[in-house]
Amino acid sequence: QCQLSGLWRNDQDSLMEISVLRDNGDFHGQYLTRVTLSGGCAQVSPLRGAQQQLGEEGWPTFAFTVRWDKFSNATTAFVGQCFVDAGGKEMLSTMWLLREAVGSLEEDWKATR
Repeated sequence: QCQLSGLWRNDQDSLMEISVLRDNGDFHGQYLTRVTLSGGCAQVSPLRGAQQQLGEEGWPTFAFTVRWDKFSNATTAFVGQCFVDAGGKEMLSTMWLLREAVGSLEEDWKATR
């Protein structure tokens, strides 16, 4: 079974640490992105999420949000599933949706990536 808590690195060399995974599936941690909207220095941002509770078998699904409040006016929501490959390596497969603040309803079309 895949364990969500721990340190993870993605293809862009960003780091995510899930430090607390509670019995009810809630978790929190921090995310250090190497990719920024502003092109500035990457900084640690807080994350909070939940993991679907499973029985003894299966690969858990999860969702979490990251507030980029230290260097951007945006929030990203991630959803994914944890797997263990044939070699025993744990892998997270995720998709994300980023929402950046805009100044008006007319600009709403460009706020989500």
